[in-house]
Amino acid sequence: MDPTTQQFIDREAIRDCVARLARGEDRRSADLIRGCWWPEARFDYGVHGGDFESYLAWVVPGADAIKDTQHVLGQTYIELDGDAAKAETHVISYHRVDMGAENGGERDTCIGGRYLDTFEKRAGEWRIADRIMLYDWEQDWGEAADWSLGVMGYPFTAEHFPGRAKGDYSEKWFAGAAK
Repeated sequence: MDPTTQQFIDREAIRDCVARLARGEDRRSADLIRGCWWPEARFDYGVHGGDFESYLAWVVPGADAIKDTQHVLGQTYIELDGDAAKAETHVISYHRVDMGAENGGERDTCIGGRYLDTFEKRAGEWRIADRIMLYDWEQDWGEAADWSLGVMGYPFTAEHFPGRAKGDYSEKWFAGAAK
């Protein structure tokens, strides 16, 4: 294969890995997450760091106080170097956090930042070997929306419309079991 085509394939495989990881984090799926990291990988999120197993235990099942998350990925800048690569991916992550009734109940918060990932390609597969999280901004959006009321004054017509980190309707949809 010519080098330019291989670079396109490698870059897309890296972007796909980052997207699968975000999907796995939002669903707290150990299987999806495990498929994106090398077993001996390391991470440093500034507030927590360590080896991959520590990361997995931190994310799955996730803190009881964090009810939902959504990671929206922006551009990924990639520098390839043979079977190694460095990638910077912009991320905006939403979190619904239960602060407890005495501290205002559920709140919606948002963080903007960047993942600095070191990737390695082994046996044709790209996975994360190291990740550092950089934080660019954070905002408390206030009291969480009450999804039982619908959205913008319109009630939902079915139970599956409000997205959830657990029991997500998209899983059934992808499996062809959604009605």
